[in-house]
Amino acid sequence: MSTKTVDIPKPQDGDILYDTSEKVFPDIKAEAGQKAFVFIHSVPFEGSVALVNLKTSTRLVRKGFDVSIILYGPAVLLASATRGYPAVGNEGFPGNLAVNEQLKVLMKEGATIYACRFAMGALYGFREDDLIEGVKAFNPLDVLDSALMAWKEKAFQLNTWTV
Repeated sequence: MSTKTVDIPKPQDGDILYDTSEKVFPDIKAEAGQKAFVFIHSVPFEGSVALVNLKTSTRLVRKGFDVSIILYGPAVLLASATRGYPAVGNEGFPGNLAVNEQLKVLMKEGATIYACRFAMGALYGFREDDLIEGVKAFNPLDVLDSALMAWKEKAFQLNTWTV
């Protein structure tokens, strides 16, 4: 039994395979005072979810939203200022500190980033002093209250869980 194959040239570097010029939805910008809350409960560095959420958060800031990022559960480790290899701040491989850098970009551009004290202490033995400068530690009861505040203020919400 023979298998029929298709004989077409293989794509080369620089070949465009998709129409990236077409945009289906309008480019929405925030109106004055509009907020966005991004809730991240994600296992850091086990996939791209957390970094994609931070890149999306950056887009929200640049669209004019007042952005709050809530890190809870394992996601508090995203805000570790003690990462690096062989020394703190050194990339063990290219992109190793991409999350740390994206958090710094977000704060520089006006986002507020929170990390849950319960997750830091009870789950990971992670001190507030170990947070990237500018990340604010918060009470675990604030996870629900921040979500309720977002709901009450009719803010955009993005929620991501990975396990």
